[in-house]
Amino acid sequence: MSEFDSNPFVDPMDVNPFQDASVTEVTTGGIEHVEEFNPFSSNTMGSQSGTTIPISAASSQPAVLQASVEPSPQATAAAAQANLIRQQEELERKAAELDRKEQELQNRSPGGSAVKENNWPPLPKFFPLKPCFYQDFNEDIPEEYQKICKRMYYLWMFHSVTLFLNVLACLAYFTTDPGRGVDFGLSILWFILFTPVSLICWYRPVYKAFRSDSSFSFFFFFFVFFFQVAVYIIQSVGIPSWGNSGWIASISMIGTNVGVAVVMMVVAGFFTVNAVLAVILLKMVHSKYRRTGASFNKAQQEFSQGVFTNSTFQSAAAGAASSAAQGAFQRN
Repeated sequence: MSEFDSNPFVDPMDVNPFQDASVTEVTTGGIEHVEEFNPFSSNTMGSQSGTTIPISAASSQPAVLQASVEPSPQATAAAAQANLIRQQEELERKAAELDRKEQELQNRSPGGSAVKENNWPPLPKFFPLKPCFYQDFNEDIPEEYQKICKRMYYLWMFHSVTLFLNVLACLAYFTTDPGRGVDFGLSILWFILFTPVSLICWYRPVYKAFRSDSSFSFFFFFFVFFFQVAVYIIQSVGIPSWGNSGWIASISMIGTNVGVAVVMMVVAGFFTVNAVLAVILLKMVHSKYRRTGASFNKAQQEFSQGVFTNSTFQSAAAGAASSAAQGAFQRN
């Protein structure tokens, strides 16, 4: 019955694994063996190399951080003084540069004491004639108006080239039809007359208007340029005996000489392009003019101020007043 009292879930061979002889030997005597083993003992080291290195000889001195040396007050003051001297020299250099630029602007401004040296037209130095005007878009014209002002200048150049080509076309017209000598003569007159007149009467006024925001120059330009547009239209039409190689004159030459007719048509196309560009630029200048705040009252004021401050007008007025006073004194 004792067998029935035993636990059926227990292994019949109730063996403790730690009771094994090898395990027991390690657990009981391993610590002593470990404690007895000294890797730095003379026996062990001797068996390996035969020499013993003392620990004190192998150790090195610990790294010591040197304390930072603060500069002396005299050195700090000298460095600060040198920095101040350098900054003062830099400021003086910049001030001198600003003074130089300001002086240049004053000399180049319309009211400056120095007179600008004319640079247009660009003629060689040995040429007997000298430039008549001063022109510099980057210095005279504000940046927002430079583009439109340059376009007006290009229109004037295209206008001059067209008048020169008109002379050649009328010459061909005259060689084909001897009765067209009037057209050839008038074409030369228009080229000689209209090239400088257009420069003085409408290009220079618009240049001055954008340079100094002058209402009087704007109104003078609009007045003259309106007639210039009308002249372009007349030239492009090409009325016979008016000295213009326009569409009517060029078409009339198709039956006589096709080559001359083609040349005249090219010039007629140039006149047409001039008229179209003139209308477009007139509108553009007018839009810019409205943004500048110019008005007819300002134009009147500028005109009156310009007249009264003119030295010629002042001398003439003074002479007239003195003669009138002398006459009144003699009558009395």
